[in-house]
Amino acid sequence: MTAHSETLARLLDPGIVPVIRADSPEHIMAVCEALVAGGITALEITMTTPGALACISEAAQRFAPRAITGAGSVTTAEMCRATIQAGAQFVVTPIMRPEIVPVAKAAGCAVVLGAFTPTEAQLAHETGADLVKIFPAESPAFIKAILAPLPHLKIIPTSGVTVQTAPEFLAAGCAALGVGSNLVSPKILREQNWPELTRLAAEFVAIIRRFRKP
Repeated sequence: MTAHSETLARLLDPGIVPVIRADSPEHIMAVCEALVAGGITALEITMTTPGALACISEAAQRFAPRAITGAGSVTTAEMCRATIQAGAQFVVTPIMRPEIVPVAKAAGCAVVLGAFTPTEAQLAHETGADLVKIFPAESPAFIKAILAPLPHLKIIPTSGVTVQTAPEFLAAGCAALGVGSNLVSPKILREQNWPELTRLAAEFVAIIRRFRKP
């Protein structure tokens, strides 16, 4: 198995990709540790977090081989190169940025391109994205509508995924789920309640194992 295929396997199994965003890098490692303890195997540290590159580098070393570390909120090819040099094994964009794909592919790095419309989602696929991030994900019905004429797309909805809506997104045909503040919440970060974060991560993992379509 190549490094790229192993990364994809980790993104899809169990298939919960937490969006780790904070105002400070201080507790990022504690957040990652709590998520991994809950069964998460892919850690997306956003570039909007102060000191993100250093965090990605540390997490990539600290949590291998238990989890892969990636970069989120990547918006330029230059930023993509920097995250890969820091140790990112996958990159995620919030918007359509086709120019990122060849940079990531050349480095054997998995890429998740952001899209919103069906046209953008198909373009992301044709460009070579491994997975398509629908952001913001309005509703499970929206994902279902996209997949009806475009069933080949491997979609990760982000923003709008909660413990309550996760089963519906999975029933709609999502390949994995991106979960932001409904998992790594401001309240958990403020209170440094890592046991609660681990519990919540485990709950999301249990949901995806129960409800995802085979």
